[in-house]
Amino acid sequence: MAFNGKEGEEISLATASSWTENYRNQMVNGDLKGHFFGKEHFITILEQTDCVGIRIYNGSDGDGKPVLIMVGAKANEDDHVDGIIVDKAVPCPNNCGRANDLNS
Repeated sequence: MAFNGKEGEEISLATASSWTENYRNQMVNGDLKGHFFGKEHFITILEQTDCVGIRIYNGSDGDGKPVLIMVGAKANEDDHVDGIIVDKAVPCPNNCGRANDLNS
């Protein structure tokens, strides 16, 4: 299989709400609900030569806290490891915004 840049699909708010609720119901104290990355990082990654999308890896920092690592992906499914790699998302909590169907 090769990537074409159209992978993934939109889901309804009801589905997204159900799935985030499932996750929140199994959370323990200190777990993160989400991560925020500014759009500039997405744009910078996507503007790289041969980049057709973004792969997001789960990781743990030196303190064992979950992190997301974003890297561009090429059509041949290879990561753009010679390009921009992004971490240091803003965590939720504490930066979750107003309560809504996805975070409450």
